Formats: sequence, C-alpha cells, structure tokens
Amino acid sequence: MLPATTGGSGRRRAGPPSRRKLLYALCFFHATIQERRKFGPLGWNIRYEFNDSDKTVNVLQLEELIEQNEDVPYAVILTLAGNVNYGGRITDDLDRRTLLTALTDYITPETLSDDYAFSASGLYKSPPDGDYESYKDWIFNLPINAYPEVFGLHENADITCAQNETYETLATLLSLQPRVSGGGGLSRDDQLTELATDILKRIPESINFEQVTRKFPVLYEQSMNTVLQQEIIRYNGLLPVINASLKTLLKAIKGTVVMSDPLEKLGDSMFANQLPNMWRAAPCYETLKPLASWVADLEDRLAFLKKWVDEGIPKAFWISAFFFPQAFITGTQQNFARKQRIAIDEVDFDYVVLNHKYDVDAIEEEPETGCITYGPFLEGCRWNDDTGVLDESRPKELYTPMPCIWFKPGRNLESPVGAPPFFETVDASKRQVYACPLYKTIVRAGTLSTSGHSTNHVNEIILPSDKPQSHWIKRSVALFCALSS
Repeated sequence: MLPATTGGSGRRRAGPPSRRKLLYALCFFHATIQERRKFGPLGWNIRYEFNDSDKTVNVLQLEELIEQNEDVPYAVILTLAGNVNYGGRITDDLDRRTLLTALTDYITPETLSDDYAFSASGLYKSPPDGDYESYKDWIFNLPINAYPEVFGLHENADITCAQNETYETLATLLSLQPRVSGGGGLSRDDQLTELATDILKRIPESINFEQVTRKFPVLYEQSMNTVLQQEIIRYNGLLPVINASLKTLLKAIKGTVVMSDPLEKLGDSMFANQLPNMWRAAPCYETLKPLASWVADLEDRLAFLKKWVDEGIPKAFWISAFFFPQAFITGTQQNFARKQRIAIDEVDFDYVVLNHKYDVDAIEEEPETGCITYGPFLEGCRWNDDTGVLDESRPKELYTPMPCIWFKPGRNLESPVGAPPFFETVDASKRQVYACPLYKTIVRAGTLSTSGHSTNHVNEIILPSDKPQSHWIKRSVALFCALSS
C-alpha cells in the first residue's frame, strides 16, 4: 500500500486523485488474477503463484512514475506490470495475452472517471475519489461472492468452478475405495477379466502398415499420404502394448504368470475406470477421458483411419482423430505450396466456417485447395449460424460443437478472414476477428516436445466476431479436439 498522508479533516489520504484511483484499480486487478485461478484452465492455462510482492512492486513503481511525470505514463505502467512484474511469472503466451488484455481495463485514463466500470454490467466500478476510509467503505459494499463477469468470464464459469471442486473430491474418494467387492456381485478379478476380454475384442492388434504404404506411397504432390503413414506408425506403437498387457493380465488373474507390480497397477486403473499409465507411456495421444470413453474414442479414431485406407483420402477430415494434428495442418500447407511452387513459409490460412446444417457425410467432393475439418468443441462461447459469428454461450451450456471449418490456404494473406462467404451476414463496419487457440484437451497447458511443438496446443484459428477480440480473450474462448468424457 502507498504511504498515506493526513488531510485537513484528520482522515488519512493517499496522494493525488490519479494515484488513489489507479492504486485501487491496480489492487483490484491483482485480486482478479488471483481469484481467476479457481476456474482452472478456463482462468489460466497454468496456475501461477502471483503474490503480494508482485503487487507491492507495482504499487511502488506506480507512485514513483506518477510523482516524476506531469501526466500519468499509462503505457509505461502497462509495460512494467504486464510484461515484467506479473508477466515475468507467465510462461504461456496465451496466458500473457489474457493478462495484458485484462490489465488494459484497469490501467487506463478512463479509470479516473467515477462512471467507469470494470465489468460489463457496471456492478464493479471505479469508486468516487475520497479519503482512505471512503475507499474502505466502497470495498466493504462489494458483493461477498465475486460474479464471473468481474473476471470477464461468462456466467457458466461458476459451473466450471463447481465441477472442478467436485472432480477433485471424487478423485480423492476414488483413490480410497477398497480393492475387494462385497455382496453377491462379481469379484474384482471377474470384473477385470470381463473388461479385458471386451477391450481385446474391440481393439485390433495393429494396422497393416505394408498395405497402407502400397496404397498410399510417399508422393511429392500429396503430403496427406505421409501424414497417414505417420499416424499409422503411432497407432501401431500403442495397439500392441494394449493387447499384450491385457493378455498378460488375463494370464496373471488365472495364475499362469506372476502378478507383477506393473500388472497390479494396470488392474487397479482399469477397475477404477482410469486410463492405465502403462498405455499412456506407449506413447498414447493426449486424452482426459476415463477408460470406458477412451476405448470408444479409440474405436472411432481407428474407424476413421480404416475408412481412409479403404476408400481413399477423405472429403472431410476429423481433426480429433490425429495423434499429431500439427502434421496434418503442415501437410495441407505443403500441398498448396508445392502446387503453387512457393515456399511453405508464405502460406497462410483463410478459415471459412460452414454452418451446422452442412452435413459432413453429404460432402461429395473435396475443396479445390486446402481441406475441410470437423470435430472440435468450443468453450466460452458458441457459433451462431444465423449471424455467422461467435456468440455468447447459452446458460448451462459449457461446450458446443463447432461446425465444419474449411482450411483455405493462400499466399501471404493480409486479412486471414476477409472475403465471402465468411462475412455474408456480418455488417462490414463490425468485421472483427478472434484468434482462437485450438487444443487437444481441455487442460490447455502443454509442454514443448523435441520438435518444438506443444504437446497440447495445436494452432490458432481465426474466427469472425461482432465483438472486440479482447472480449473473447477475457472469456478464455478456445477450441478443443476432445473433451474429458
């Protein structure tokens, strides 16, 4: 807190109005980024430990900058707070974008106005200038429970917060459950035998790679053949591990082989409906699904690849089916670059969103350039078919399916989304866009692999909007290849 002074009334004051009101705004901002963590990945991709020392440094710098300058240097304050003091803790670029966007709502000349609101509804405002006690009284009159709007989030974020707490509690209870069953039901061993046998019937041992290479050889003019081969190689690294481990587990249950510690852990995970770590290390694709949903998802992925092998390159691609979606996107760029005989670095995408009425199964031919994709889900907003732009989520609707997206390549596109049919229903004066991140799972955070790509973040997809990009950034709007159930 800044050092207080005493006014003529004997009550404590804190310097000029600009310093008092900006001090309040800075402290309010500190509180919001701290509380935003309770929303999990919807708040921050990575849970950062912002603390009082960050606030103290910003307050001291704020006082120094105001005293040394006739006009308040807002740009300097923003840079120091957003990129150095708070930003120095941030390791995710999209989290940095969120923090800087939120900070501009507080460190602005408009904060000095008594009518300026920090939230859309006007519930959280910049307080009238006064003495120290008046600011305290203003703070005590704020709502006890913070509404999601103060963080820039949709009201559905409260549901996400409650779910996170529930899942943590259930995970703890699940870890404490007994390993033996009571009553007249199936024993634990019987249940594991039944489950393992069912999975073995549903999941093939491997995919015939030689057949794939004969039918889809590596070609200069068709990079999708290479993408398919790479995906088959990855799935062939996972499927044998699943089959071999389940067969060994069945033998161990019967007593024909020793029940080793890895097999014991495999059985424990399966009994708790969790994906075994043995399979995750195969390696497996990124997923948060429980075992039952994961097996069904794996079946769907393999069915998509089988249809590709049997019927040829798809007219539309299920982007969620790929181990490594980045390779698929690069392959699309590479096809265009080789066809146009240009460097791949010069290729950008126009993202043309087709409405929900566009049936994937009804697509009869592939686009002239690029590819049509489907499968992702939106969090934080929804797609409005009528207006052709992003729109607010409906109450209690946390995730919504995204329509097909045409990845339309072009050379050095200045406006990634500028031409019809993208904006047929959007007023030209409101043509705004949002760079929406695409992730594999709803965890959002990932680590950099040896290729330099994130293990979770895929790409940014430029989507049209009739609201400023900052609105959706604070909403933490993102696309996901797969959900957690």
